[in-house]
Amino acid sequence: MDTKNIIDKVKYCNSLTSYSRRKTIPVRVGDVIIGGDNPIVVQSMTTVDTMDTEGSIEQCIRMIQSGCELIRITAPSMKEAENLQNIKDGLAQRGYQVPLVADIHFTPNAAEIAAKIVEKVRINPGNYADKKKFEVLEYTDESYQEELDRIRERFLPLVKICKEHGTAMRIGTNHGSLSDRIMSRYGDTPLGMVESALEFLRICEDEQFYNIVISMKSSNTQVMVQAYRLLVQKLEEGEFKPYPLHLGVTEAGDGEDGRVKSAVGIGTLLEDGLGDTVRVSLTEDPEFEAPVAQALIDRYKKRIGHEPIQDIKDYPLNPFEYSRRATQEVFNLGGSNVPRVLADLSSFSEITPKELKNIGHFYLPELDKWKMNDQGADFVFTYKNSIPFMLPNGLKEIQDFSIWEKSSDVANKFPVFSLEEFEAAENLHTALNFVLLEDKEADNLPSDIAEKTNVVLILFSRNSHQLPALRRAMVNIMDQKIKAPVIIKTDYKGLDNDQTMLYAATDVGGLLIDGLGDGVMMGLAGSELNDREEAFAQVKLHNSVSFGVLQAARTRMSKTEYISCPSCGRTLFDLQETTAMIRKRTDHLKGVKIGIMGCIVNGPGEMADADYGYVGSGKGKITLYKGKEVMKRSVPSEKAVDELINIIRKDGQWIEPEIEQLG
Repeated sequence: MDTKNIIDKVKYCNSLTSYSRRKTIPVRVGDVIIGGDNPIVVQSMTTVDTMDTEGSIEQCIRMIQSGCELIRITAPSMKEAENLQNIKDGLAQRGYQVPLVADIHFTPNAAEIAAKIVEKVRINPGNYADKKKFEVLEYTDESYQEELDRIRERFLPLVKICKEHGTAMRIGTNHGSLSDRIMSRYGDTPLGMVESALEFLRICEDEQFYNIVISMKSSNTQVMVQAYRLLVQKLEEGEFKPYPLHLGVTEAGDGEDGRVKSAVGIGTLLEDGLGDTVRVSLTEDPEFEAPVAQALIDRYKKRIGHEPIQDIKDYPLNPFEYSRRATQEVFNLGGSNVPRVLADLSSFSEITPKELKNIGHFYLPELDKWKMNDQGADFVFTYKNSIPFMLPNGLKEIQDFSIWEKSSDVANKFPVFSLEEFEAAENLHTALNFVLLEDKEADNLPSDIAEKTNVVLILFSRNSHQLPALRRAMVNIMDQKIKAPVIIKTDYKGLDNDQTMLYAATDVGGLLIDGLGDGVMMGLAGSELNDREEAFAQVKLHNSVSFGVLQAARTRMSKTEYISCPSCGRTLFDLQETTAMIRKRTDHLKGVKIGIMGCIVNGPGEMADADYGYVGSGKGKITLYKGKEVMKRSVPSEKAVDELINIIRKDGQWIEPEIEQLG
């Protein structure tokens, strides 16, 4: 796509600089309304077997108490669909009227039963009327239309039931389960995801059924963000109604990784003003999902009235495709280098070798040597302070230029300047100089910065609408033809650990997804820290989150990635326990992606982005994959992890874990 003046063609958000939520039609789901002028709705999904009526009711109540406003329950067959009535009645008897959503895959008959019972049904256009065989098919326009006619015939009964009963519908496209027909025509692309939904949406609109929510979910945050943006664009271009959007990252994982990955995808779209209901998919009990979703949403309650940001008239990026901003290589930053992590240690006047373990560098005194793990920071920002000992080879120090000038090792330490100091500076490092740049200063930079090949910018903003302010500054830098690498610096005040990781994942991850940024630095300046130990715990969190954001945005892989589904009533084994077991055995395989799926619905399609897969195929039985290829079927679960490792070993991707002494 030609990116020249692409802003004139962008219809996916109201503004790139002023927060404004997209206006959609309201969709009623029982007593809850999604879209329109209504608050963003939090939802989640049960993990108990749908046939366990009492267990489902109890779990639903825990979810409601955690803040869940809509509850989705899987209905893989007609018997589960019928049992939704018992769950609904049981909740009502306990005084709960929360709307229920039936989750349907493969079984239209179950959807038609559920639509008469619950307030909403979710169908996946990739497998509602198709069986995925991973076949490449050739279609003429005529044969393709015949396929669409077949889908219409299979889908129409559900549409009519939903109209008759006032039941809402989510058309939920998943990146990993696109039909062979869509894959053959559009490929494994955001456009294919969008067209998959539009095929079903056209049928609904032909029947004048509009009580619809749409989603474009993927475990790949770049693909997810591009697909949602493109969906809104295509809805506008095709003169469809502005349907509400359900936001979610599939198979985000658990713990910090799951939260960071969810925030990179969901937060980026919320910043665009997109999203009317949110589900955070964690491989944890579902009552832990709603608070994370709410924390992401709450950030925008005070966003209206933020400090104004200059409009972007000519946007030089394509928001529907990933392309990293072209920069010159300076030392080991920019160019083709992976984004770097800068650790802020400027609050510490004294630093010992032992404390650098918080940023991934471990001093082994008995061996008098350093060891670095896969999340070892690349630079330490000491600013007005100085580290009194020799740093390991993989770590460099950044000092205020006045301290650097007096250093006994000006070659191996690097100066940082304010913009004013840089303009007046007479003494620069020959290889690498950093300039702290506030977003407002980026509109008229000195020509020296464009001309020099040894300058890296550290860009920050004090605006509460931080991501757009930084994006505006990046556009200014690009407009001035400046090729210097840019480090994205963030500072947050008064946040707990969860908020810190969610906000950073949104602000930094959103820029990285658009190809902006050559590194990340999470500042300590705004942190309220009571003692040295607490401060270094914050440093450790910042370092971990920085690497996590880079990985979630697919810009730097520093650890094994687990594409694990959040569990549901279809799951054939304990996902949390199994994920922990696989992680324990494989978390040293840097950059390898392992899909862990509870059932055939989520695998192999949903782990299309994984290198290897572990999928439940029956009680106590596991099917193992390499990519999309089945390697072993019906492996007993007690042997499956060993067999998975054997597959990785035979593929040449296995390395033996080191026995580390990193006290």
